[in-house]
Amino acid sequence: MTSTDDTYDLIIVGGGPAGATATLYAARHRLRVLLLDKARFPRDKICGDALSGKSIAILHELDLLEKIRQLPGAPIRAIVFGSPAHDELRAQISRHQHRDLLTGKVMPMDCFVIRRQVLDAFLFGEARERAAACIEDFAVQDLLFDEGRVCGVRGRERGGPAREFRGRLVLGCDGFNSIVSRKAGLYEHDPRHWLVALRCYYENVADLHDQIELHYVDEVKPGYFWVFPLENGGANVGIGMLHEHIKKRQINLRESLQQVISRPPFARRFANARPLEEPVGWNLPVASKRRRIHGEGFMLLGDAASLIDPFTGEGIGNALYSARVAVDTAAEALAAGDTSAAFLRRYEERLWQALGDELRISTRLQKLGQYRPLLNLVIRKASRDPELADLISGMIANAVPKQALTNPLFYLKLLFR
Repeated sequence: MTSTDDTYDLIIVGGGPAGATATLYAARHRLRVLLLDKARFPRDKICGDALSGKSIAILHELDLLEKIRQLPGAPIRAIVFGSPAHDELRAQISRHQHRDLLTGKVMPMDCFVIRRQVLDAFLFGEARERAAACIEDFAVQDLLFDEGRVCGVRGRERGGPAREFRGRLVLGCDGFNSIVSRKAGLYEHDPRHWLVALRCYYENVADLHDQIELHYVDEVKPGYFWVFPLENGGANVGIGMLHEHIKKRQINLRESLQQVISRPPFARRFANARPLEEPVGWNLPVASKRRRIHGEGFMLLGDAASLIDPFTGEGIGNALYSARVAVDTAAEALAAGDTSAAFLRRYEERLWQALGDELRISTRLQKLGQYRPLLNLVIRKASRDPELADLISGMIANAVPKQALTNPLFYLKLLFR
């Protein structure tokens, strides 16, 4: 087994959006980073591919937004919500400014759909230039401990010998199946807080516009079917629901996806569509339950920290938030010479201060989404009421507080609008 005498300030396990963004913020703090990833970029990552206002605020702060605009993708100006009864609400998000909960920025509500193969390769390339060292094709297999505190990682490059690296802090940015989380004893698979989804890239889907579509279909209640535009007329199409309900109802997501696109009102749009791949599935640990995401000498970020929004399934924005907060905390911990769990708890507290209200509201909305009559009522009313539609689009942009959506009085008032 080979080892290195170098001790890095941060060892970042995983070079996706959370890990790459953490590397970029660490460079601003002049921290020495070893960035590791088990894949070689560019590589695909199964995802809805949407970048929300939160993502854009972070990318703007990192001076990357103009480069992001140049990547192949589709700009998004609206979100369409489709009810089980097939009414559609088009929330024009572009007419609002995004008020960012973490950075404090108020900026245009820019959103994009960019394939993760493109986005992640771009972010990883930016991070690689700023890391002290970067190794692709390196699979972390275990954590190193010193008197109960994480002090490094052990693993191997593809076809190579086992190697060890030491770091003052380890950041686990290695996805829903996180080896850092597992070896630190924090991994948990709870079907009540776990979504399962399928994605399939298509060409020639009809009626694609500058909007992402979330359709609450009966086949995967509670869950949704989505259609997101891509560059050159392509589309990201998928379907997903809570793992708990998949098990209870014995749902086959591949069959459900085919059923949805083969029946009205979607069959017409997919009449000439052609899939560009077999549907591929992945797991999404959602933040409907607050988990412990730090410990002695380590922090968990992004999907490894189960930060996916329970209602929308969006994870990139929360992953970028976690990167910013984790690196700020890491810089403070290293300056203080204290990487204990007690010190690193401030990471978890700060992150939940920024995201907690939104995630709690999304959890309630996820539960409300189980009630077909309620979804039909809200979407039908909003589709015919421009003022209500504008209110909902304002909530999406954080220009208007979202709390009203979980207040029973809101729905009572809808009955008499």
